[in-house]
Amino acid sequence: MFIAHLPAGYLLSRPFARRNPSQARAIFGIGLLCSVLPDFDLAYFYLIDQRRTPHHDYWVHTPVFWLVLAAAIALLLIATGRRNQLVLVGVGLISVLLHLVMDSIAADIRWLFPFADLRVNLVHVQAVYKPWYLNFLLHWTFALELAIWLVAGQFALRDFRARRAIGKEAARAAEPQAPRTPA
Repeated sequence: MFIAHLPAGYLLSRPFARRNPSQARAIFGIGLLCSVLPDFDLAYFYLIDQRRTPHHDYWVHTPVFWLVLAAAIALLLIATGRRNQLVLVGVGLISVLLHLVMDSIAADIRWLFPFADLRVNLVHVQAVYKPWYLNFLLHWTFALELAIWLVAGQFALRDFRARRAIGKEAARAAEPQAPRTPA
């Protein structure tokens, strides 16, 4: 996927945030960050590796790395008595795995690495156009990405309106009431 990781992270985080209102901001923050976190390797890809290795071959695009990291963080939270923050680890892990699932649509992801080098993807995007990104923008899978943006936009707008209505109601309740005069 090319542009839909962030809105997909929003959609994934939303039900967790609704179930845990006291942690909603942290849930959204972790969910959004982790939905794009594997692509932070693009800095290394362009600036250091000089595009020699496909960026989906880096360790941040392997599920085993994220599973081990999440397990270590969860154990640390349990050991320090902060079980209430385990939801953040769960949201982060699911967001990263969603990123990898979405990448598997049109890119090779090594789901079993380091145990096997099997590369999984749903469709192969042919290199037909220049510059290279036009191959993704003009492929049918880009319609899926636009659909994810539209759905996320609808939910975000609905959430914004709900928060705004609650804010207006709270402001009305905080206004001083005019004294009533007897009739």
